[in-house]
Amino acid sequence: MRFSKKLKNIPPYLFATIDKKMAEMKAKGIDIISLGIGDPDLPTPQNIFKKMHEVLEDPKSGRYPPYEGIYAFRKAVADWYKKRFGVILDADKEVVSLIGSKEGIAHIFPGVIDPGDIVLTTDPGYPVYKMGTLLAGGIPYSVPLKEKEGFLPNLESIPKNILKKAKMLFVNYPNNPTGAVCDISFFKEVVKFAKKHDLLVCSDLAYSEVNYDGYVAPSILQVPGGRDVAIEFHSLSKTYNMTGWRIGMAVGNAEAIKALSTIKTNVDSGIFKAIQYAGIEALTGPQDCIVKNNAIFQKRRDVLVEGLQSLGWPIEKPKATFYVWAKVPKGYTSVSFCEELLVKCGIMIVPGNGYGKFGEGYFRAAITIPEERILEALQRMEDKGIRW
Repeated sequence: MRFSKKLKNIPPYLFATIDKKMAEMKAKGIDIISLGIGDPDLPTPQNIFKKMHEVLEDPKSGRYPPYEGIYAFRKAVADWYKKRFGVILDADKEVVSLIGSKEGIAHIFPGVIDPGDIVLTTDPGYPVYKMGTLLAGGIPYSVPLKEKEGFLPNLESIPKNILKKAKMLFVNYPNNPTGAVCDISFFKEVVKFAKKHDLLVCSDLAYSEVNYDGYVAPSILQVPGGRDVAIEFHSLSKTYNMTGWRIGMAVGNAEAIKALSTIKTNVDSGIFKAIQYAGIEALTGPQDCIVKNNAIFQKRRDVLVEGLQSLGWPIEKPKATFYVWAKVPKGYTSVSFCEELLVKCGIMIVPGNGYGKFGEGYFRAAITIPEERILEALQRMEDKGIRW
């Protein structure tokens, strides 16, 4: 048997590896406190489940859905964008449903790039940006996110010879893994830059609703001319605790939406109708769950950050996402510190270099577990002498 040469450049998916390691340790009877994967432990709101059950009673719900998503869902997305961002979208041409935003991000690459084209990927960043580029035969170029620059990319530092071959630029704010945020002025710079260099901007906005301390995340489509250069990927996963439901949307530039839809219609058959109707309920029903969820996550954030500060960590509270991004102590690499924390304390965190070479020297901790478990993790660290 012979397999694709591309596989040689594709490592196992970071979180699949973490899942496997955790399973091995749990099988040995070790109590693992996982601050690893960003999978909210809070329940999906009951009104969403109720709508799902109602639709399941309809025998027609099991038939093929429209490839691009049922119109009612796409209309709900457009209405939500208008209400949330003041952005008016054409539900037919500027919205497509996704089997989670990860799927949409992975499928935009073959719709836009050819072998040898360059994709500008922020580093550290969501691994799919780089892996999707490689699987499509493209060349990822890492644009560093530096702490001293607020983990925002310095676009003007990208070499001219790289820009000549580049077709796409990924931005992700609120940011995974750093928790960094931006304001609308940053997106204005991105739109101007993209127009100058003929780039498609892929804005990953999955964490737009997970905000703290009065911060409200913007959309790149709010910028005049934003839809001329940008496609935005969004998801119901983080906003409504629906990670396992696999439903999201891409919106924005009509040509980019058409390119993505062309790929999708040839490789998948859309989202189960019942899930789409549940998604409509999520977007149009009561939104108080977002406020309640954020209050819980903010308390957990405070507990973890203040606990790390008490152990000597020089760290500030992130204004968005449910991640805490922090430096590893001196003398450690990202991997060696995470291994020590796992072996000594039974605590699972993610090494920063798993998100790219510029993530070396950092780790990411997710606050998607109960507050008491976070407190227990901090106590274990103190008991074992793990300090900054």
